[in-house]
Order: sequence, then C-alpha cells, then structure tokens
Amino acid sequence: MSKMAFLFPGQGSQYVGMGQDLYEKYDDVKSLYHSASQILGYDLARVSFTGPEEKLKETVVTQPAILVHSLSWLLALKQSGLQPDYAAGHSLGEYSALASAGFLTFENAVTAVNTRCKAMQEACEQSRGTMAAIIGLDRSAIATLVDRMKPQGICVPANFNSKDQVAISGDYETIEKALPLAKELGAKRAILLPVGGAFHSPLMQPAAAKLKVTLDQIAFQAPRFPVVANVTAKAETDPNRVKDLLVQQITAPVQWVATLEEFFCLGVRRFVEIGPGKVLSGLVKRTLQDVEIMSLDKLPDFDLVSGKLLEAV
Repeated sequence: MSKMAFLFPGQGSQYVGMGQDLYEKYDDVKSLYHSASQILGYDLARVSFTGPEEKLKETVVTQPAILVHSLSWLLALKQSGLQPDYAAGHSLGEYSALASAGFLTFENAVTAVNTRCKAMQEACEQSRGTMAAIIGLDRSAIATLVDRMKPQGICVPANFNSKDQVAISGDYETIEKALPLAKELGAKRAILLPVGGAFHSPLMQPAAAKLKVTLDQIAFQAPRFPVVANVTAKAETDPNRVKDLLVQQITAPVQWVATLEEFFCLGVRRFVEIGPGKVLSGLVKRTLQDVEIMSLDKLPDFDLVSGKLLEAV
C-alpha cells in the first residue's frame, strides 16, 4: 500500500477568513486560538478572520496565523484516527509538520514561531532585503546567476520550489540587478516578490541567533513519525538534530523539490496539504507524476478528503 505525507504551507498562503469555519464548528479549535492568543498577546482569531489584509500580511501576524490554522485541521483529522507516514512543511510550515509529528507541543510550536516571526521582522528592519521569483531556469543556471552576482552583494537561492521555479534572496539592490541577468540566462520570468525581507539568506543571521536562544529552552520530543526537513530533504527523527536544523533553516534554502523527490523514494504516493491555499499541491503536481494530491483548507474539503483517506486505510 502506498504511503501518505502531510504537507504544511508557509508564509504567503494566508487570506482573511482562514480558519473561521473550523473555529465556529469545533470547540477544541476555539481553545487552540484562545491558547495561541494568550501566548502571542493579541486576539489571533480576530485578525485571522477579519483582517485587515495588510495586518494579516505582517510577518509577525502571518506566521502564527498560518500555524494555528494548519494545526486546527489536525484536531478535525484526529477524530478520524488518521495518521500519515511522514510530514513536511515549507519554511514556516515546518513547525506545523513538527507539531503534527509530536516533536513539538502546540504551545511550544506557537512560542517558537512567535520568536521566529519577531526575530525575522527585526532582521528585515535592520537591512533592506528582498526576494525574487525566477521562472524557467534549472538548478545549474541558478548557480551561474548567483555566482555572477557575488561581486555585487548578497544573492543566494532561497527556495527550490520546483524544477523550474526558484526564489532568490539578498540585499535589495543586488536582487534588483539580478533580474535582467536571469533573463539573459534564459529565464521566462524574473520578478520581485512582495515580501518584507531577504528570507533564507545571510541577512537573516541575527534572527537565527535569537531563535536558537528560544529553541534551546524548549523540550523537543521523540516523534510519532518522521519529518522531512527543509535543510536536508531527509526524513528526520532525532529531536536535537531537528532543533539544530530549524536554526539553520532561517538562513539556508528550502529544498522543496528534493523533499518531494525524497518522499517519492520513500514510497509516498498520497499527499494532503493542510492549511490555507493550495500552493504546495501545485508544486507536487509540477514535480511528481502518478501521485494523489488532496488539500484541506475550508470545511467543505473535510468530508471529501477524509472519505478518500479512510477508504485507503
């Protein structure tokens, strides 16, 4: 029988109203939002459900909002007794994946993400950085692009999202100069992304240092199933190693293509994206063939997805 993996989205998938239907149906979900709000110091449910959109886009709000939406779905799935063989999350989503596997309690996941988002926001304010999406260049061409931009400033690969879609990250002026070069190298598109900073680049090193202090104070537990990490694209089960990888993840590229390929090698043929949007489902379709992809975002998704999953058990 084919294996199943849960996938959890990261920053950029948020939208006003996400999670509200779950909140209104399940008392346990209300409790999750209440607990998260106590840790964060503001009403997470209110800003998630009513916005405004500009507020929800702020890194310090977006990250915990997506985390809690994703983990709310796990409560609904728990009633069905379903458990994946593996999990992974894209950048921020890795915290949802780790909580789903039991590496982190819900409270510790929110605490860690609260430190992460604040530290990343502070790093953004310290240096003017940005990111750009490069469409149509393979990994070798991206390496050429990054190498040729080195004399200009900071320009590194940040997200290997699919075989022909990579995000680069660095200081604003250098990334801006990289766009025409990317097109010279054959990119179909090269566009700046509407982000607040240079995520997954050396400019985030101050955030990594602050995150390490918080993570060192959190007890990570042995998991119920492995999580394929962003940094290694390998199934990880060692709590201490996972803790170190989360610190590295702040400045290292997200190896998403390699993560999906690793799942395939491990026998995973069924993927369930859990949380806002369907970005990761699209990346699976672009990377793998002969796999089944489902998503859990809004309440109507639940009956369809849970029915298919239970049929396969």
